[in-house]
Amino acid sequence: MDAPLSTLTVGDARSESTRHSRSASGHTKLSGFTLRLATGRLALSLSGLLVLLVLWGAGIALLGDNVPMARMFSPFQALPSLIHLLAENQLTLHTLVSLRRVAVGLFWALIFGVPIGLAVGASRRLESATSGAFQFLRMISPLSWMPIAVMLFGIGDAPIYFLLSFAAVWPIILNTSAGVRTLDPRWLMLARSLSATRREILWRIVIPGSLGHILTGLRLAIGIVWIILVPCEMLGVSSGLGYFILDTRDRLAYSELMAVIVLIGVLGFLLDATAQRLHRRWARGRA
Repeated sequence: MDAPLSTLTVGDARSESTRHSRSASGHTKLSGFTLRLATGRLALSLSGLLVLLVLWGAGIALLGDNVPMARMFSPFQALPSLIHLLAENQLTLHTLVSLRRVAVGLFWALIFGVPIGLAVGASRRLESATSGAFQFLRMISPLSWMPIAVMLFGIGDAPIYFLLSFAAVWPIILNTSAGVRTLDPRWLMLARSLSATRREILWRIVIPGSLGHILTGLRLAIGIVWIILVPCEMLGVSSGLGYFILDTRDRLAYSELMAVIVLIGVLGFLLDATAQRLHRRWARGRA
């Protein structure tokens, strides 16, 4: 009786080893496919940027005959100026100040937007009462509030924080409320049947279930804030990327002006990529 049992045990071990090796081989193939897919996407993205660079240079070349000043905005002038500004550490302070303003604006937008969005999403009456007012305010350009912001808050960072927060709060409110409305009602029924308190339902079901929509709203808010940051930084401040653009215009340093524009595009791309990665990590955590 011992020999058959021993033989069966060895067979099971071999079978288990085979399954593990197949699983490892499948995981390796999947990792290789994922790597090739990511490499292909990176190559396509870089090729798109190369095409954009070529179109930029071609457009400047076409305008150069009729508008001689256009040559000063060419990539052959802007990119070396950008490298020089970075090497001389002339953009570090302005970049950090602009990023700080974006962070503060997004912070206050989240502080106000998420609770309002949760309340609107949880109450149909509140949604009906506020939808008209929210849509009205959302469609007003944040830049149209610039004179009022300066009169109320004076010159400095305060009006910029107000304008950025005002611009960023609406996508956060709308996406948060949409996330609450898409929650599975059975989760809430189960929580109530287990005598969960409102605070427990909020922190254990509503907020985790709406987090994907909140992150989507945050990504949209980042795009809006980054777009209006430059004109907001033309409100009499003495630092920031928007201020630096005005300074280059006054100094007639047009190659540096284009260099800062390129830097703004790169930083905005990185901010959006960071928000997108946060959303993907949350999605993988739920899978």
